[in-house]
Amino acid sequence: MDTDLTRNLGVTGIVLMVVAAAAPITVVVANFPIILLSGGSVGAPLMILAATVILLLFSVGYTWMTPHVPDAGAFYAYVDRGLGRRAGLGTAAIALLSYVLLTVSMTCYLGVQAGNLLALGTGIEVPWWLISAVMVAVVAFLGYRKIDLSAKVLGVVLVLEMLAVLAIDLGVLLSGRELSATPFSPAEALSGAPGLSLLFAFLGFFGFEATAVFRHEAKDPLRTIPRATYLAVVLIGVLYTVSAWLVISGLGASTAVEAATANPDSIIVELTGEVIAPIMADLVQVLVVTSMFACMLGFHNIVTRYLFTLGRRGVLPTSLGAAHSRHRAPSRASLWVSIVTALIVLVSALAQLDPVVEIYTWYSGLGAVGVIVMMALTSLAVVRFGITHRAARAPGTVLALAGLGGLGLLVVLAISLANFPLLVGGVVAAVICAVVLLAVFVAGLLDPRRAAVADAPEQEIASAP
Repeated sequence: MDTDLTRNLGVTGIVLMVVAAAAPITVVVANFPIILLSGGSVGAPLMILAATVILLLFSVGYTWMTPHVPDAGAFYAYVDRGLGRRAGLGTAAIALLSYVLLTVSMTCYLGVQAGNLLALGTGIEVPWWLISAVMVAVVAFLGYRKIDLSAKVLGVVLVLEMLAVLAIDLGVLLSGRELSATPFSPAEALSGAPGLSLLFAFLGFFGFEATAVFRHEAKDPLRTIPRATYLAVVLIGVLYTVSAWLVISGLGASTAVEAATANPDSIIVELTGEVIAPIMADLVQVLVVTSMFACMLGFHNIVTRYLFTLGRRGVLPTSLGAAHSRHRAPSRASLWVSIVTALIVLVSALAQLDPVVEIYTWYSGLGAVGVIVMMALTSLAVVRFGITHRAARAPGTVLALAGLGGLGLLVVLAISLANFPLLVGGVVAAVICAVVLLAVFVAGLLDPRRAAVADAPEQEIASAP
């Protein structure tokens, strides 16, 4: 093994990886009903727009700082440069925990959904944990090889997802159902529980920071990463906003909340069958499974790149920072992510935790809050770096917009913490999760190997032959 990765990813490839990780069809089918029932209003489109604006403001500082952060550690690398090594290592620890938990949560949920689909189509019932184990093995194979292979798999899945989402949207448009303007009413968006609506709307964007995680595999990172970041956020934001409006119109603005509350698991699938054709409802169920797989693979790749960067900087064993001599991929880091994922799934299954109510809810809840914490820290790091860095002071406009993005993220974080007991099933579980998150951050601060890491940031890797 050596240290060079294949630089084959352009803007399109990175955007495919990021948007696939966001799992569009899963968000439309599973997340939209949650936004409706939790918020108690049909103001979802405005909440998604708010999340889009916050992330675009965040992206201004994030992309401005890109040339000054030549690592592929995304949030960790930015916090390291802006707030110092200790804060950076603490952020890295949170990143590893958060994305591993998000990977595991999606793996277990995927096992359930794939099992249900298999039972529906063949009548054969297979334990969720067995299907999850197979999925871990498939992801391990893809992650071990060139990033091109993962990008191609995710690209195919994403194209099918996008076509399905657009088909649902067009189905509503052509169905003759009334297109209501109520979802874009500020009064409607602020009614009910707007905080929960914003939180779940925000969750649909997770993984967009992967534009920087794949830095070492980008053809021209200084141009590719900013373009991919803005394109990914805008694409996801526009798609979700329009789709939320059309889905609500299809359900009926006056009855959408009631319908989502009564039947959140299949209300969108049923709508699809009504506005298009019954067979399309079956196809959407299949795509939900493939979408979850794409999301699982996307999170796996993100964790792998964090381990690779930490290995290269000497924070973790340097062997994790070596690229495979033939595949030119972070194969060893990917293998370790697969092993850890498999172990957590195994322990969770042996503990007889419910794969959806407990594993998915608890793990994804903790992982989600961890990502929001990292983003808030990154915003602070960008502003501080832009003010104090002598060789590259940020323009006033960049600082102002980045500051506004950071303020928006703090609001989202406050909402997340206030509603965390609802995400993880109670106050006791919320306290335990918060303690775990804090302990992981502190463990990163106290990392005994930090003194061995050079003060200068890692330089760009030379292009692989």
